[in-house]
Amino acid sequence: MAAVVELADVSVVRGTHRLLDHLTWSVEADERWVVLGPNGAGKTTLLQVLSTHLYPTDGVVGILDEVVGTVDVFELRPRIGLTSSSLAERIPRDEQVADVVVSASYAVMGRWREHYDEQDHARAGELLEEVGVSHLAERAFGTLSEGERKRVQIARALMTDPELLLLDEPAAGLDLRGREDLVSTLSVLALDEFSPATILVSHHVEEIPPGFTHALMLRDGASVVAGPLGDVLTEENLSRTFGLSLKLEHSDGRYTARRRSRSHRR
Repeated sequence: MAAVVELADVSVVRGTHRLLDHLTWSVEADERWVVLGPNGAGKTTLLQVLSTHLYPTDGVVGILDEVVGTVDVFELRPRIGLTSSSLAERIPRDEQVADVVVSASYAVMGRWREHYDEQDHARAGELLEEVGVSHLAERAFGTLSEGERKRVQIARALMTDPELLLLDEPAAGLDLRGREDLVSTLSVLALDEFSPATILVSHHVEEIPPGFTHALMLRDGASVVAGPLGDVLTEENLSRTFGLSLKLEHSDGRYTARRRSRSHRR
């Protein structure tokens, strides 16, 4: 299976701060990765590099068989689906949900004079159905709940049939029901063999959808561990990543983590 992401000794330095520290990592086309780490670990910086919106200070970034720096990123970006809070803020609140999705075909926010054919509209409708919000197609984006907005953004990210899907903390700000609905949606996508390679950034193991296959743990911009989820997501690795003694539990395909009580640390 061909790699869709290949990072070789990649660093991002801003002033005296090393946001990514000599990171070497690869992702293959059939893999679903979760990137875990505390605030300031470099997770969002990593996604900015992978989405070609940030160029590394050192190292080589390979995305979809192209080397960043030797390719027109405006041709590469349509092959990458991205959801993030900064992207969501640019969506007009009065935009109809169906248009939020279909306008990804032209990589624009807010419909204007672009022309979309019946196939474009049909695909947008299919994607809204796939993520469970087809009944909201004619609603204004600004009237949706936070969880509904997150699922619409995922449909938009899939509109161009990307080869790589990047999800930057998609469950952030959601209540329990919204989180669980979103995790279920992402699990369906992860288990679909025709879905693109996916990288999900999160702070919480509770947000890892069933069907995700691998984990990368970051701390201070560097890799703590990376590999198959069942091998690397352990109490020891999670505790090293977050700098805290943690108890990890796994049941029915889902994970939970909590701080160990003092009595268990003796």
